[in-house]
Amino acid sequence: MADTILVINAGSSSIKFQLFAIKPGEQLDRRLKGQIDGIGTRPRLFANDANGECAIDKSWETDEVSELHHALDKLVVFLREHVGTLPVAIGHRVVHGGIEFTEPTLVNSWVLDQLQRFVPLAPLHQPNNIAPIRIVLERQPHLLQVACFDTAFHRHHSEIADRYAIPDRFYREGVRRYGFHGLSYEYIASRLRHVAPEIADRRVVVAHLGSGASMCALLAGKSIESSMGFTALDGLPMGTRPGQIDAGIVLYLMNEKGMSVKHVEHFLYHDCGLRGLSGISNDVRDLLTSADPRAKLALDYFAYRIALFGGMLATALGGIDGLVFTAGIGENAPAVRQAVIDRLSFFGIELSEAANAKNELRISSEGSRVGCYVVPTDEELMIARHTLEMLRKHEMPKEMRA
Repeated sequence: MADTILVINAGSSSIKFQLFAIKPGEQLDRRLKGQIDGIGTRPRLFANDANGECAIDKSWETDEVSELHHALDKLVVFLREHVGTLPVAIGHRVVHGGIEFTEPTLVNSWVLDQLQRFVPLAPLHQPNNIAPIRIVLERQPHLLQVACFDTAFHRHHSEIADRYAIPDRFYREGVRRYGFHGLSYEYIASRLRHVAPEIADRRVVVAHLGSGASMCALLAGKSIESSMGFTALDGLPMGTRPGQIDAGIVLYLMNEKGMSVKHVEHFLYHDCGLRGLSGISNDVRDLLTSADPRAKLALDYFAYRIALFGGMLATALGGIDGLVFTAGIGENAPAVRQAVIDRLSFFGIELSEAANAKNELRISSEGSRVGCYVVPTDEELMIARHTLEMLRKHEMPKEMRA
């Protein structure tokens, strides 16, 4: 039986996972894709196999899977039953790597302690990303674990791009623009060489539009600028996050409205964005089907800000040769793409309405001066690739794989 790599993306009440078999020639073959959600409320494990068929769909009582480590135990039992053995390595998505971690990193206790320092910069993600790493490290210390960072792909920006206009000492301490969704952008950059080689080495703006949303300027497949900054609050409006906001508003909320730091943090991460604008939902699908004028306002605002940042990133590139949409909204919402491209038509982008409606790879018309594409992202495959590369360098003895 082929060795496998497990990829984990852990959230506050869920664990998304994928299992890849290492085939001859060190090719990766996706075997399972699933999730344990409802941890502590309505725990359920479901997964599909390589053919898209259901491999498991099982629920438990709340007290049986009330914490993350219980969910990991259930996942281990399932993997043993379904695959027959545990993976030889685990790759983890970790949102923030700070200044220090600029590439996928083999995890030990020292690395975990360093990653803990970045919790205040990504309070929604970082604690949940590192919790399963710590659990596995305690229970299976010999098992190779690799942390793959959403910030790493952006760590080679110019100093001008990364700085804020604040005293130098803060920049030296790490207060700078990091950028996020790097694993997605790294995958898109690699994928363009196969699906759109005509723009792969040129000036490309990528819009990663999901519940979390950001944009990135690629030049020859490398990130040179991003819409997100010090934290994942900056840039585009998102499902529940406001995106770019005047810092004076935060001071106003604290000084005039009496909101505590914790209250403001919760407000910015949970009560703003599309949910705050619409008062209806943070889900674009709900807003697209709603007749409420507030839903239209939220969607118009979303498209307007995407177009604004598209222009900014095109300026960073000195022009634009390609525009790529990816992630849940970017891949599946033709109306949102249409609204964005309508606002960017002055760049010479012309849309093919038929191709856009079908979510085709190329959605720009034949005569468009700028190619426009829909490219599905695959962060988990990117993590698996990085983990496989680390496995080559630090392969564990066969007898320790259990």
